[in-house]
Amino acid sequence: MMTHLAFVFGLLGNIVSFMVYLAPVPTFYKIYKKKSTEGFQSVPYVVGLFSAMLWIYYAFLKPDTTLLITINSVGCFIQTFYICFFLFYATKNAKMDTMKLLLSMNVVGLGLIILLTQFFAKGSNRAQIVGWICLIFSFCVFVAPLGVLRQVIRTKSVEYMPFQLSFFLTLSAVMWFFYGLLRKDYNIAIPNVLGFSLGVMQMTLYLIYKNAKKVTKEVKLEITEIVGDEELKLSEEILKEQIIDVVKLSAMVCSEIIPMVTAHELKNEINLPQLNVIINEDMIIKPKAIIEVPQLS
Repeated sequence: MMTHLAFVFGLLGNIVSFMVYLAPVPTFYKIYKKKSTEGFQSVPYVVGLFSAMLWIYYAFLKPDTTLLITINSVGCFIQTFYICFFLFYATKNAKMDTMKLLLSMNVVGLGLIILLTQFFAKGSNRAQIVGWICLIFSFCVFVAPLGVLRQVIRTKSVEYMPFQLSFFLTLSAVMWFFYGLLRKDYNIAIPNVLGFSLGVMQMTLYLIYKNAKKVTKEVKLEITEIVGDEELKLSEEILKEQIIDVVKLSAMVCSEIIPMVTAHELKNEINLPQLNVIINEDMIIKPKAIIEVPQLS
C-alpha cells in the first residue's frame, strides 16, 4: 500500500515538475524575438542542470528510484536546451561567464563528488553521503526566494511574484515530500518541507498585497521624463524576469541568487551613459540628478 502511494505521489511530482520546467519558455521566446539575451542570466539553468545531474547520481545509488531518474533526466535535457539557446544569443562576456559556471559546477564540482564518493565511500555510505550533499544543496536552492519575499513586504507589491508559479512550486514540494516520506527517504522529504513553507508564504503574501497600490508611481514618472517610455519598460521587464527566475529556481530540487539589476547594468541596457541613478535599500529607483535636455529649435 505504501509503495503504491509513493508511486502515485512520485508520478504526480513528475507531472508538476515538468510543468515548472517549462515555466521559462516565455522568457526564451522573448530572447528569440529580440535576438538578444538583454541582461537575462543563465545561472538558474546552470544550477538547475547541476541539481538534476546530482539527483540522478543519487537515484542510481538507491533502489527503485525510476521516477526520480525520469524527471531529472527530462530536467537535464530541458536545462541543456535552455543553456544552448542562451549561449546562441548571448554576448561574448555572457557566454564566457556561462561556460565558466558550467565548468566549475557541472564538470569540476559534480566530477569531484562522483570521484570522491566512488573511491572513498563504500556501499550504503556512498548513497548516504550523496544524499546529504543533495539535501544541503536543496536547502540552499529553496532559500533563494527569500529575497523575493523581502522585496514583496518592503514594496507591498506582488508585481514580480506571479501567483500561478508560486502555486505550482508549492504543489511540487508537497508531491515530493510525500514521495520521500512514504519511501522513508528523508533526503528528499526534508528539503521539501522548507519548499512547501516558502510556497505557502509566497501565496499568503500575494493574497495580502495583490490589491496594494504601488508607491513608486511618482518615481517612475520622473525616470520616464529622463529615459523615455520604451527604455523604462525594457528595464522593468528585465528586472521582473530576473526576480521571477529566482522563484523558478526552487522548483529544480528533486526534479545563487540572481542579482538585481544594478544602476550600472540599467545604464548599459538603455544605452544612456549620462543617466546617473541611485537604488536604495528599498529597491526604489530614483534619479540622482536632473538632466537638462536642451530644446531643439
